[in-house]
Amino acid sequence: MAVHVAGLVAVAAFYIVILLTGILASRKSKKVEKKCTGKKSEVAIVGGRNINVLIGVFTMTATWVGGGYIMGTAEAVYSPTQGLVWAFGPLAYLINFLLGGFFFAKQMRSKRYVTMLDPFQYRYGQLFTTAILLPAILSDILWVACILAALGGTMRVILELSSTISILISAAVSIIYTFLGGLYAVAYTDIIQLSFIFISLWVCIPFLILSPVVTDLAQTAHFNQSNGHSWIGEVKLEDSGKWTDDFLVLALGGLAYQSFHQRILAAASSSKAQVTCFAAAALSFILGIPSVIIGAVAASADWNQTEYGLPPPFERGEAGNVLPLALCYITPTWVSVLGIGAIAAAVMSSMDSTLLSSASMFTQNIYKTTFRKQASERELQWVIRISVLIVGLAGTGLAFNKSSIIVLWLLATDLLYCIVTPQLFCVVHLRCANCYGAISGYVLALLLRVLSGEPALGIPPVLLFPGWRENDGLITQYFPFRTLIAFVSLAAIILVSWLVQVIFTRQIIPQSWDVFDAFDAIMDSKDDDEEEEEEEEQEEGSPIQIFNEEKNYVFNTAL
Repeated sequence: MAVHVAGLVAVAAFYIVILLTGILASRKSKKVEKKCTGKKSEVAIVGGRNINVLIGVFTMTATWVGGGYIMGTAEAVYSPTQGLVWAFGPLAYLINFLLGGFFFAKQMRSKRYVTMLDPFQYRYGQLFTTAILLPAILSDILWVACILAALGGTMRVILELSSTISILISAAVSIIYTFLGGLYAVAYTDIIQLSFIFISLWVCIPFLILSPVVTDLAQTAHFNQSNGHSWIGEVKLEDSGKWTDDFLVLALGGLAYQSFHQRILAAASSSKAQVTCFAAAALSFILGIPSVIIGAVAASADWNQTEYGLPPPFERGEAGNVLPLALCYITPTWVSVLGIGAIAAAVMSSMDSTLLSSASMFTQNIYKTTFRKQASERELQWVIRISVLIVGLAGTGLAFNKSSIIVLWLLATDLLYCIVTPQLFCVVHLRCANCYGAISGYVLALLLRVLSGEPALGIPPVLLFPGWRENDGLITQYFPFRTLIAFVSLAAIILVSWLVQVIFTRQIIPQSWDVFDAFDAIMDSKDDDEEEEEEEEQEEGSPIQIFNEEKNYVFNTAL
C-alpha cells in the first residue's frame, strides 16, 4: 500500500509544532527553577505550584481525553454486543472529576504534598509506599500502551503507515519534550493538543452524519435493519453486574492516578485545585460526544457502499479501529487527516502526563527517600528524566499487543480501583487508618484480584463468582467482583486499623510491640489536620471568582 503523503506531511508538521512548544516550555521551566527558592526538582513535578486555573483545566482534561478515551468510546458505541449504554468514558470521567474535586483536591493540596504517595509515606512509612507504587506504575505503563496502540491503528488505517513506525515516532516525540521540560512542557503542549482535538473532531462530524452511506441515526438508535442491532444498545439483567463493575472501575479508579493528583498539587491554592477539577469534568464530557457520534455513524453505515466493503469492521475483528475506519472510508480525505491529527494530539496529551506521573513518584518517594537521601537537586532532575525514558520504553513495548483498545483502557485502571483507591480514601480521610490495616487491605485485595483471573491476560480464575460464563475456552466473570474486592479491602483497612488502635491505646498489648509505629502515626495525624486548617484560612475567593480572575491573562504567560 502507498503511504498517504499529504496526510503524512500534515501529521509531521503537527508533531514539529508540539515538539517546539515543548522545547520552549522547557525554557520557561528553567527560568522558574532559577527564581525558585525551594526544591528545584519540584518545579518539574508540580510546576512550582504556580499553574493557573485555565492551564490547569487544559492539562487536566487533556490527560484524560487520550487515545483510549476517544477510540474506546467509539468502539463501545459501534460494537453490536455493547452500544452507547456500554460507553462509560464520558459519564465516568465526569463523576471522577467531580468526586476528585469534592473529596481530594482541597485535602491533598492543603497539605502541600508533592505526589499522591506522600500521605502514604508520612503515615505508613517507606515499605508500604513502595508496595503502592508498583500497581500505580504498572497502570501507567498499561495506559501508555493503550494510547499508543490507538494511534498505531489509526495511522495504519488512514495514512497506510506502519503502526510500528507511527508508535515509535509518537513515543519519541512525547518522551523528548517531557524529558526536557517536566510539567511545564506537558501543560503548555496540552493547550495546543486539546484545542486541536476539540476543533478537528467536531469538524469531522457533519461530513460523517451527512454521508449518503449513513442511515439517519434516529432510525438506527433502536434497530438497524442492516445488522439487526442498535447503537444505543442494552444492558440485560444478567449483564448488569459486569456493567456496574466496568463503570465503577473508570469512575473511581481514576481517583488513584498520580496524573490527576499532580495537577491538583500544581495549583496555586486548594480552591483553584477544586475549580480545575470541576471545569475538567464538564470539558471531558463534552469532548467525548464526537466519539459517541462517530461510533453511532459507524454502526449506522452501509459498509458495502464504501471501499472498505463487507464484512464490516466488527466481523473482521477491527472494532477497535472503527473510529479511523469511519473517518477514512466515510469522509473526504482532508477530513480524515484532521481526524488522525486529533488522535495524535490525544495520544501525546495523555502519554506525556503518564510518563511524568511515574517518574515523579519514583524520584520523590523511592529514590530520594531510600537510595540517595542526600541526592542533589540536579541529580533528582536527572532521575526524573531517566525514569521518563524507562517508563516510555516499557509502555511502547506493550503497545504492540493486539488487545482491544477498550480492554487495555479498563486494565490500566483495574489494579488502581481494586488496590489503591480504597487505600487512598482511608489515608486521606480516616484518622484511624494505620499501616496494619493498610497492609491487610492491600494483601487481601491483591490476592482476591489474582485469584479472580483475567481473560485479557489469559489468567484463569480460581475464584468463580455467581454468573460466570465460559466463552471460547476463557471464563469471564459477570459478577461485579472488582467492586466487591475494593469494598472488602476498604473494610479490612478500617477494621484492622480500629482493632490495632484499640489494642495499643488500651495497653492490651505493650506499645513496644508496635513495630510499624502505628500508635505514633495516629497521634501525629492530629497535627496534620491543624496545618490543613491554617492553610485553608489563608485562601480567599470563591471558585467562580478565581476562574474569572485567571481567564483574563492565562494565555499571556510567556513561554
